[in-house]
Amino acid sequence: EAFFERCDVISLHMRLVDATRGIVTAADLARMKPTALLVNTSRAPLIEPGALVTALRAGRPGMAALDVYEEEPLLDTAHPLLNMDNVVCTPHIGYVSRDEYEVQFADIFDQITAYAAGNPINVVNPEVLRAPRERR
Repeated sequence: EAFFERCDVISLHMRLVDATRGIVTAADLARMKPTALLVNTSRAPLIEPGALVTALRAGRPGMAALDVYEEEPLLDTAHPLLNMDNVVCTPHIGYVSRDEYEVQFADIFDQITAYAAGNPINVVNPEVLRAPRERR
Protein backbone atom coordinates (compact mmCIF):
# COMPACT_ATOMS: atom_id res chain seq x y z
CA GLU A 1 0.00 0.00 0.00
CA ALA A 2 2.75 2.46 0.93
CA PHE A 3 4.46 1.83 -2.39
CA PHE A 4 1.57 3.31 -4.38
CA GLU A 5 1.07 6.13 -1.87
CA ARG A 6 4.70 7.29 -1.99
CA CYS A 7 5.74 6.90 -5.64
CA ASP A 8 5.88 9.88 -7.97
CA VAL A 9 6.26 7.65 -11.04
CA ILE A 10 5.34 4.01 -11.51
CA SER A 11 6.42 2.38 -14.75
CA LEU A 12 5.25 -1.14 -15.53
CA HIS A 13 7.69 -3.49 -17.25
CA MET A 14 6.40 -6.95 -16.35
CA ARG A 15 5.59 -9.98 -18.43
CA LEU A 16 1.93 -10.89 -18.49
CA VAL A 17 1.44 -14.25 -16.80
CA ASP A 18 -1.35 -15.52 -14.56
CA ALA A 19 0.42 -14.19 -11.46
CA THR A 20 0.74 -10.65 -12.88
CA ARG A 21 -2.69 -10.30 -14.51
CA GLY A 22 -4.51 -7.51 -12.65
CA ILE A 23 -1.55 -7.04 -10.30
CA VAL A 24 -2.33 -3.30 -10.20
CA THR A 25 -5.82 -2.94 -8.76
CA ALA A 26 -8.30 -0.09 -8.63
CA ALA A 27 -7.47 0.29 -4.93
CA ASP A 28 -3.75 0.59 -5.76
CA LEU A 29 -4.43 3.33 -8.30
CA ALA A 30 -6.67 5.19 -5.84
CA ARG A 31 -3.75 5.32 -3.39
CA MET A 32 -1.50 7.14 -5.87
CA LYS A 33 -0.75 10.83 -5.49
CA PRO A 34 -2.73 13.27 -7.63
CA THR A 35 0.66 14.40 -8.98
CA ALA A 36 1.86 10.85 -9.77
CA LEU A 37 2.49 9.46 -13.24
CA LEU A 38 1.68 5.88 -14.25
CA VAL A 39 3.54 4.57 -17.31
CA ASN A 40 2.53 1.31 -18.97
CA THR A 41 4.51 0.13 -21.98
CA SER A 42 4.25 -3.51 -20.99
CA ARG A 43 0.79 -5.12 -21.08
CA ALA A 44 -2.60 -3.55 -20.37
CA PRO A 45 -3.98 -6.55 -18.41
CA LEU A 46 -1.40 -5.90 -15.68
CA ILE A 47 -3.96 -3.32 -14.55
CA GLU A 48 -7.40 -4.44 -13.40
CA PRO A 49 -9.85 -4.02 -16.32
CA GLY A 50 -11.55 -0.62 -16.33
CA ALA A 51 -9.62 0.59 -13.30
CA LEU A 52 -7.28 2.99 -15.06
CA VAL A 53 -9.94 5.12 -16.76
CA THR A 54 -11.88 5.34 -13.50
CA ALA A 55 -8.74 6.26 -11.54
CA LEU A 56 -7.64 8.92 -14.02
CA ARG A 57 -11.09 10.49 -13.95
CA ALA A 58 -10.81 10.61 -10.16
CA GLY A 59 -7.38 12.22 -10.43
CA ARG A 60 -5.34 9.41 -8.88
CA PRO A 61 -2.93 8.97 -10.51
CA GLY A 62 -2.88 12.45 -11.94
CA MET A 63 -1.33 11.40 -15.24
CA ALA A 64 -0.66 8.37 -17.41
CA ALA A 65 1.56 7.58 -20.37
CA LEU A 66 0.35 4.50 -22.23
CA ASP A 67 1.55 2.36 -25.09
CA VAL A 68 -0.80 -0.58 -24.40
CA TYR A 69 -4.58 -0.78 -24.11
CA GLU A 70 -7.27 -3.20 -22.98
CA GLU A 71 -8.42 -3.43 -26.61
CA GLU A 72 -5.83 -3.23 -29.38
CA PRO A 73 -5.61 -1.71 -31.78
CA LEU A 74 -7.30 1.25 -30.15
CA LEU A 75 -9.34 2.53 -33.10
CA ASP A 76 -12.25 4.22 -31.35
CA THR A 77 -11.37 7.93 -31.38
CA ALA A 78 -14.02 8.47 -28.70
CA HIS A 79 -12.21 6.15 -26.26
CA PRO A 80 -11.79 7.98 -22.93
CA LEU A 81 -8.02 7.46 -22.79
CA LEU A 82 -7.60 9.23 -26.13
CA ASN A 83 -9.60 12.20 -24.92
CA MET A 84 -8.16 12.87 -21.48
CA ASP A 85 -5.88 15.86 -21.02
CA ASN A 86 -3.87 13.94 -18.41
CA VAL A 87 -3.02 10.99 -20.69
CA VAL A 88 -0.37 10.60 -23.38
CA CYS A 89 -1.02 7.67 -25.74
CA THR A 90 1.25 6.02 -28.28
CA PRO A 91 0.23 3.21 -30.68
CA HIS A 92 2.04 0.23 -29.07
CA ILE A 93 5.45 1.22 -30.40
CA GLY A 94 7.30 1.67 -27.12
CA TYR A 95 9.66 -1.21 -27.84
CA VAL A 96 10.77 0.21 -31.18
CA SER A 97 14.40 1.12 -31.56
CA ARG A 98 16.84 1.02 -34.44
CA ASP A 99 18.53 -2.05 -32.95
CA GLU A 100 15.19 -3.82 -32.50
CA TYR A 101 14.23 -3.17 -36.12
CA GLU A 102 17.58 -4.49 -37.33
CA VAL A 103 17.15 -7.71 -35.34
CA GLN A 104 13.53 -8.21 -36.44
CA PHE A 105 14.10 -7.43 -40.11
CA ALA A 106 17.23 -9.59 -40.29
CA ASP A 107 15.27 -12.49 -38.80
CA ILE A 108 12.35 -11.95 -41.19
CA PHE A 109 14.72 -11.74 -44.16
CA ASP A 110 16.41 -15.00 -43.12
CA GLN A 111 13.03 -16.73 -42.86
CA ILE A 112 11.89 -15.52 -46.29
CA THR A 113 15.20 -16.52 -47.87
CA ALA A 114 15.02 -19.99 -46.31
CA TYR A 115 11.42 -20.45 -47.47
CA ALA A 116 12.29 -19.38 -51.02
CA ALA A 117 15.16 -21.90 -51.01
CA GLY A 118 12.74 -24.66 -50.01
CA ASN A 119 14.06 -24.96 -46.45
CA PRO A 120 11.62 -23.02 -44.26
CA ILE A 121 12.74 -22.27 -40.71
CA ASN A 122 10.80 -21.42 -37.54
CA VAL A 123 7.61 -22.95 -38.92
CA VAL A 124 4.92 -23.26 -36.28
CA ASN A 125 2.46 -25.31 -38.36
CA PRO A 126 4.42 -27.19 -41.06
CA GLU A 127 1.34 -29.12 -42.21
CA VAL A 128 0.06 -26.05 -44.06
CA LEU A 129 3.18 -26.02 -46.24
CA ARG A 130 2.52 -29.47 -47.67
CA ALA A 131 0.90 -29.67 -51.10
CA PRO A 132 -2.94 -29.84 -50.95
CA ARG A 133 -3.01 -33.45 -52.19
CA GLU A 134 -0.62 -34.50 -49.41
CA ARG A 135 -3.01 -33.16 -46.75
CA ARG A 136 -5.84 -35.51 -47.76
